Amino acid sequence: MNSRELMKALQLIEKQKGIDREEIFQAIENSLISACKKNFGTSQNIKVDIDRETGDVKVFAQKEVTEDVYDAFLEISLEEAKEINPNYEYGDIVDIPIVPRDFGRISAQAAKQVVVQKFREAEREKIFNQFIVKKNEIDTGIIRKIENKNVIVSLGPIDAVIPIKEQVATEEYNVHDRLKIYICNVVKLGKGTKITASRAHQDLVKRLFELEVPEIYDGTIEIKGIVREAGSRTKMAVYSKNPNVDAIGSCIGNNSSRINVIVNEIRGEKIDIINWSESPKKYISEALKPCNVTAIELNEEERIAKVVVPNDQLSLGIGKEGQNVRLAARLTGWKIDIKNEEQAKATNFIDFENKEVYLKENEDLEQHIEEDNLLDNNLEEDIDFNDKESYIDENMDIDFDDIEE
Repeated sequence: MNSRELMKALQLIEKQKGIDREEIFQAIENSLISACKKNFGTSQNIKVDIDRETGDVKVFAQKEVTEDVYDAFLEISLEEAKEINPNYEYGDIVDIPIVPRDFGRISAQAAKQVVVQKFREAEREKIFNQFIVKKNEIDTGIIRKIENKNVIVSLGPIDAVIPIKEQVATEEYNVHDRLKIYICNVVKLGKGTKITASRAHQDLVKRLFELEVPEIYDGTIEIKGIVREAGSRTKMAVYSKNPNVDAIGSCIGNNSSRINVIVNEIRGEKIDIINWSESPKKYISEALKPCNVTAIELNEEERIAKVVVPNDQLSLGIGKEGQNVRLAARLTGWKIDIKNEEQAKATNFIDFENKEVYLKENEDLEQHIEEDNLLDNNLEEDIDFNDKESYIDENMDIDFDDIEE
């Protein structure tokens, strides 16, 4: 590689890879210094200088000006130094031009190695920067191979690895399958970038909803919580900042169009979407759906919720192998102890005399009944039934005098 080729190579690297030429010049100079010492076995202090305009390379032996010269490779007398430049004084460093044999071949080899290395480093840096911004996001790839039970997914310029712990037991992975993955981690290593991905992460489902539901993407609907037992069931709590927007309906879509896309992507996994509430009672009640809840008693200090459900819905509330109540507890952050009405009354599970244990819906019903009773009482007070005028016309044929007697 001559000076002209070197300059062209540097211009190409700077333009395509965005690497500063000065950085490459310094790397080549350091490489040449090491090459000179290695090839010529010299103990001299070597300096290499590359002209930034022409690419011409010059090599110097650096010697210190001393009064007594003990090592001619490292020191030079003041007299000899002044022959080079009369301004030199003791302690100065003199650069003496040298031309090591076969230096042209050595310099070309060193320059080529540095250029190739910088190309590789730039490519690795580019790939790292391309994927570090995708951490905690989803990407689409094609399964390239299965190796030691790890699924290797091609993302174009680089592969991502889905380790066995991030795979879904109920899913089957085949070479050439196209699938969406959640990028858990992006790490820069000496030889490149390592990407760890997941199919089991709960945020995979969350990101899929963000892709499919515009109201989530633009912030109108907020995902307040999501828990998942991959391959089986996901529970997700949503909240609409706009009272005119149905959060659950928006996530499901017309004729279930939106949620079906997501269910198909996660291979048929069930998804429960519930309304989030700042009221712990209502939130826990929603989280236990499809089971209905009769009453809830909360222990705020220990964050324990005692829940009562109808007699015929206990198994529905608990779910298969306890899945429903387990996911509800994880979603709400409350430990949930659940019994049916018969069990609850038999064990004094909660204080049924305390209206506070009932859900808001039940309280509204009780309030409505109380208001009806109050209305009836007021009606009785307002009407004087001893007053004949207070009766309607159809009763006018009654002889009130006979009644009174």
